[in-house]
Amino acid sequence: MLQSLHWDGSTGIEILALDRGPGMANVSRCLNDGFSTAGTAGTGLGAIRRLSDVFDIHSSAGTGTALLARLRSRPLSPPAPDLEIGAVCLPKAGEQECGDAWAFSRHQGRNLILVADGLGHGPAAAAASSEAARIFQQSAGLPLEEIAKAAHAALRPTRGAALAIAEVSPNLQAVRFVGVGNIAGAIVTAQGSRSLVSYNGTIGYEITKIKEFVFPWPQNALLVMHSDGLATQWRLDRYAGLAAKHPSLIAGVLYRDFKRGRDDVTVLIAREGKLLP
Repeated sequence: MLQSLHWDGSTGIEILALDRGPGMANVSRCLNDGFSTAGTAGTGLGAIRRLSDVFDIHSSAGTGTALLARLRSRPLSPPAPDLEIGAVCLPKAGEQECGDAWAFSRHQGRNLILVADGLGHGPAAAAASSEAARIFQQSAGLPLEEIAKAAHAALRPTRGAALAIAEVSPNLQAVRFVGVGNIAGAIVTAQGSRSLVSYNGTIGYEITKIKEFVFPWPQNALLVMHSDGLATQWRLDRYAGLAAKHPSLIAGVLYRDFKRGRDDVTVLIAREGKLLP
C-alpha cells in the first residue's frame, strides 16, 4: 500500500507491505546484508532500512510479515508533536473511491482526530465522508459536540455518515470522544481494552443524541478507531510486540487480518510520540 505524506512543507510517501507468509524466525538476522533464504544477494531489507526516514517491521511465524517505510523529500524540523498517528483507509474491492475518510487537526494545542464512514460505498459515500472531513477541519476550534452538530447540518444534502471525533490530551491524560453511528473507538493498554461510547444515528440524516465523553489516557496507551469494514474481534495481545510498533504498522496488521472484505475500511492508531503523518 502507498500513500502520500504532507507535513511542515515536506512531502513523501509511506509504503506498507503486508503478507501472510511463513514469517521471519529471526528479524534481526534477516535485516543483515548478505542473509537470504532464497539465494539472492540479501541486501533488500537492509537497503530499505537505510533509505527510509522511518522504518519498522513486525513478523511472527505462521502469521506473516508487515513492513513500514516512510521516505520524505527533506527531514522534518518542527517541534516534537504530541501524537504519532498511522492509518489505513481503503475502498471496497472494485471501487475507485473510498467511502471512508479520516483527518487530523492540531489547533491551538488541541489534537483532534476524525474518522467518518459515508453510508454504503462508492462516490456518494465518498462525498459524504469528504464533507465531514472538510467541516471537521473548518470547525477545529469548536468543542467536539459543536463540530459534530456542524457536520450534521452540512451533511444533510448527502446520504449521511457515521462519525467519531476524538481529542487526545497527553498532558491532561485524557481523551474526549464524540461518536454517532458505528465508528468503533477503544483505548488499549497492557492491562486491556476500553471501548469508547457512541450513540446510534446517522450524521446528516437522523441522530438520537450527541454527547461528549471523557476517558482516562494512561501512559503508553493506544487509541484505536475504525469503521465497520473491520471486524470487531481484533485483539492486539495476540501479536507479541506489535503494540510497541509504529501506529501505521499496527493499523496495517489489523487491516490484513480483520478486514471484512465487503465494505470500505479505515483503521487509525494514535499514541504519544515524536512523528506525525
